Amino acid sequence: MSKACAPNARSRTHWPPPPRPRRPRGAPHEHRHVPPASRELNARREQLTPDATKAFQAFGKAVFADGALPAKTKELIAVAVAHVTQCPYCIRGHTASALRKGATEQELMEAIWVAAEMRAGAAYAHSNLALDAMSQHAARHPAAG
Repeated sequence: MSKACAPNARSRTHWPPPPRPRRPRGAPHEHRHVPPASRELNARREQLTPDATKAFQAFGKAVFADGALPAKTKELIAVAVAHVTQCPYCIRGHTASALRKGATEQELMEAIWVAAEMRAGAAYAHSNLALDAMSQHAARHPAAG
């Protein structure tokens, strides 16, 4: 078994993962490891940490209020960031909120493409680290010739 297919010690899964079963047409996509959001889970979180929950809710309300940036723009930023952080809850919640605040589907997709470019741009920029490591290796191990 190659290293790439070895079980992950923490999750006991194999890479690549087995194919997922096909979902019914129109069924919402949810990650197997992510429980669907529910009133019960929200209530439990609030029951366990009421002060922190209230503070977080107030923080979110303040952050997403109209200010120098309109609330719609803030939601578009949140959708882009949610795609970079790959948070399914945030993607769904902020997409819905952006639509409620007047964002168009085209604006949402453009925000998502900005996120994709930034993620790809970071990988491109960080290639400097690999190039530097290659140069250091070459300096320590000059080619015979």
